[in-house]
Amino acid sequence: MSKLKIFTGNSNPALARQVAEIAGIKLGSSSVSHFADGEIQVEIHESVRGQNVFLIQSTCPPVNQNYMETFILLDAFRRASAAHITAVIPYYGYARQDRKVAPRAPISAKCMADLLTTAGADRVVAVDLHAAQIQGFFNVPVDHLFAIPTLARTWREKYGFGSDFVAVSPDAGGVERCRAFAKRIESSIAIIDKRRSGPNEAKALHLIGDVKDKTAVIIDDMIDTAGTLTQAVDSLIKNGAKRVFAVATHPVLSGPAISRLKESSIERVLVTDTVPLSELGQACGKIEIVSVAPVLAEAIKRIHGNDSVSSLFD
Repeated sequence: MSKLKIFTGNSNPALARQVAEIAGIKLGSSSVSHFADGEIQVEIHESVRGQNVFLIQSTCPPVNQNYMETFILLDAFRRASAAHITAVIPYYGYARQDRKVAPRAPISAKCMADLLTTAGADRVVAVDLHAAQIQGFFNVPVDHLFAIPTLARTWREKYGFGSDFVAVSPDAGGVERCRAFAKRIESSIAIIDKRRSGPNEAKALHLIGDVKDKTAVIIDDMIDTAGTLTQAVDSLIKNGAKRVFAVATHPVLSGPAISRLKESSIERVLVTDTVPLSELGQACGKIEIVSVAPVLAEAIKRIHGNDSVSSLFD
């Protein structure tokens, strides 16, 4: 482990510190500040020459600020002669812009991938990408980690498992993720037919599957404005679900998300620490955090040691 260094920017330092502690090394010394005109200033306070550097930086809100920090940090490590640089991005911003949805629209997820590799990333580690095919946007190796095994294990320990539960996908695109969770808690699955009319605007129309007299667990990769989630809750209650919970990897929780969760009939929301919660989020009694730091730390150690990462999820 002598050649391993872990650094972080300002996006999620608490997660980075926890990962470094579990990995058994000290978090690298660096600072990210601003000049008077707002430009980002980066300083690396220790040598990284010939080292295997891992930069842990979520590109969560403020997304553009955190991306710029990431690019400049990567450039600093590259120019400081790091042997190998891995960008560990627990939450990959712009992931929802992964295809052209209208004429003359950008594919911003691909643009970010190009910028990361141009800045100096030799490898990327991400957690629960919005679409798995985003891995193909990179011309460097990508290790795609999953939070579902950790979330499902926590669920089994706290709430149980079996046929009294039903895992619910809030849209057709999340069925694979929902099935993975259902397999681990030994439950059936259901799917909500969602129609999207615009950005952050969706409407739940039909429910496929049986939720009557069951505890429904909505499975999603992220909660942004919570519009999709709260509509799904209403749909499940109308169709006879006796209790409704949610499990999601990334608690983006922008705009009216917190107030919507408070006002909804949802009992509890399990999320990970890929995105740090705001003060409002921390004060919301319905949100429970499950850390992915152990998964990230183990992945970093395996990558550093040239061991299998995929076997983490076998």
